[in-house]
Amino acid sequence: MSASTEPDPLPTTTPDAPPAVPATPPHPRSVVVVGAGLAGAQTVSALRTHGFDGRITLLGAEGVPPYDRPPLSKELLTRPGPVWLSDDLGVDVESIADDVRLGDPAVALDVAPDGVAVTAASGERTAADAVVLAVGSRPLRPDGWEHADVLHTAADADRLRTALRERPGLRLVLVGAGWIGAELAGVAAGAGADVTVLEAAVSPLSRQLGPEVGAHLAPWYAAAGVRLRTGAAVADVRPDGVTLASGEVVPADLVLAAVGARPASDPFAGAVETDARGHVVVDADGRVPGLPRVWAVGDVAARAHPVFGTVPGGHWSAALHDPDATVRAMLGVTGGTAHAPYVFSQQLGHDLALLGLPPAAGPVVWRGIPGQGPWAALYLDPAEDVGPGGAEAPRDGVATVRAVLLVDSPRDVGGVRRLMNRGVPLRLDLARATDLAVPLKSALAPPR
Repeated sequence: MSASTEPDPLPTTTPDAPPAVPATPPHPRSVVVVGAGLAGAQTVSALRTHGFDGRITLLGAEGVPPYDRPPLSKELLTRPGPVWLSDDLGVDVESIADDVRLGDPAVALDVAPDGVAVTAASGERTAADAVVLAVGSRPLRPDGWEHADVLHTAADADRLRTALRERPGLRLVLVGAGWIGAELAGVAAGAGADVTVLEAAVSPLSRQLGPEVGAHLAPWYAAAGVRLRTGAAVADVRPDGVTLASGEVVPADLVLAAVGARPASDPFAGAVETDARGHVVVDADGRVPGLPRVWAVGDVAARAHPVFGTVPGGHWSAALHDPDATVRAMLGVTGGTAHAPYVFSQQLGHDLALLGLPPAAGPVVWRGIPGQGPWAALYLDPAEDVGPGGAEAPRDGVATVRAVLLVDSPRDVGGVRRLMNRGVPLRLDLARATDLAVPLKSALAPPR
């Protein structure tokens, strides 16, 4: 459920107490956008699109203009460089913002009743009326894994691309069979590398999709010429390979850790509260509760959604779409739509699209047959009243679907996105929804 954006009553102050932060500050005349990725660039663009004529400062960390990250793994060898957002989306931050510092990341944030101030690595301190945190995430590299590479930046992609091209038969060990690990495994094997994927869980993408669904992805690895080892926890990374928890050594010329990411919120510790994973928790507009001058978008934010509850960052759609809604709220511009979480992947010769937010536990029903052409997994709400036949026999034949995974059916993505973006729970007649011959929109059931 969406968090309320109504201001809380101001506390009573005494002469010795600090002034209260205004519950509803005036529309800003200066904004600092921290982060020069997709979310940051979209924020800068939305500010100008919606009529903001004040001062915009953009701080980045990599020293290069904004680019789209997904192609770094999906198209590692087919694109010699990044997908620049100035070309792909027409967002040229240099011509939009007043002060662009792409290699001067923020290291501290101070919030006061009458404004905010961001200190950059250079020591320069920028005061403004509002700040938008769009710093994204950082890849996880556990302690002791300094010999493992990661793939997160354009520079990381350049190093990996060079290694694959200059060292035929490279023994590559990928630790993690998540989105990045699966995408890189197929690309590297296709380039002639000797690829082994080590996954601690029982199946690929087990955390993201659940073990039942992930098990249907496992055969893809062998078909693509990749060795997949599940239940293989890595204890140590060495210059010449990895040591498993069992003591076995798996040799490698290159080890790449693909074990997840965490929000890059560390510089703001003490200024804003974060959840256990480091997300800045925001309301449906992207506002940090209690700090009306501070906003957050993209991977760093855990955002309230009217249908899916609190949605943690990490979805490409959040970085693309949420900045518009946030800027509208900041400037008092009506309109905007809450988009459902959306992740897409091209891995091991297959296309995947995940729409919605799979529950941690709940029934899954199949649309089509996994392994036999296009198929989909429908994730039902855990609270569904399921009959004695299990997930395939809900008592009234109708269920709330929390997420849909589409496999090898890219033409269906647009239609399912529209169903998910209506702002109400997706209720489907499962007898029709599980029939591939029936469009999902024709399986819609009336809302409760």
